[in-house]
Amino acid sequence: MPRTAFATLAALVARPALVGVLGLLSTLPLLPGPATAADITPPPEPRAPRDPLAGARQHIAARQWPQAVQALRQVNATTNADWHNLMGYAARHLSPPDLDAAQRHYDEALRLSPRHRGALEYAGELALMKDDLPTAEQRLATLQQACPSGCEELDDLKRAVQRYRDQRPAAAR
Repeated sequence: MPRTAFATLAALVARPALVGVLGLLSTLPLLPGPATAADITPPPEPRAPRDPLAGARQHIAARQWPQAVQALRQVNATTNADWHNLMGYAARHLSPPDLDAAQRHYDEALRLSPRHRGALEYAGELALMKDDLPTAEQRLATLQQACPSGCEELDDLKRAVQRYRDQRPAAAR
């Protein structure tokens, strides 16, 4: 068979098969094209929410009490237990200390979050500053329930209560 006849015969035989394959392929869903850099780039990491109290925390860490109070007032997150806890802590460290404001803020923090470890510790320390050992011991007991396996706040308040007891005159014990 001459070469052109063979090619013509092959084309005739293959045409129905080719049409069938093309028809089948037309029913398949479209596949994406070649991968691009955008396709293989991992999604961006979710951003951590911005801490509105970060500025106040920085002032507290630097022992800049008036600036911490000012930063907290600007945030004014009065429904946030952490905000009240930090406000009480900063008020307690002002010169002169504002113990009444500190007490109000610790009380509010504990009203919002009764097992707030920071507020329990600091309210206990404030009670010791006011020579109110029973309240400090009550805060310590609540803190022990809040951290049954121990935590820094519990350890700190235990030490503060022990120091207070050690410094009291023997007649007052």
